[in-house]
Amino acid sequence: MNSGWILCVIVEMENQGMSYNMDNKTALSEEYKQNLEESIISYLAEVKKMDIRSAMDIYYKSRLSEQIAEGLYGIENMDYKYLTMDLIENESELFT
Repeated sequence: MNSGWILCVIVEMENQGMSYNMDNKTALSEEYKQNLEESIISYLAEVKKMDIRSAMDIYYKSRLSEQIAEGLYGIENMDYKYLTMDLIENESELFT
């Protein structure tokens, strides 16, 4: 998980008088994954010059989406642009 993003959220929580605990960590992790998925889908649509609906369809059929959802290999810590280009290169069958 992107530690800079998490640190900002924790500081904001503390500023609002909230504490950081395991429940918050799980919620933050899920929100981060959702933001990552949104970024990948948007960038995929931009790079491949397709509409968002088509990009979503491709993304959610990919092995990448499964790996992010399951938190495999720490892949959710990688840059969305890198992950998008990796998807295009390594799952080219989704684009035919």
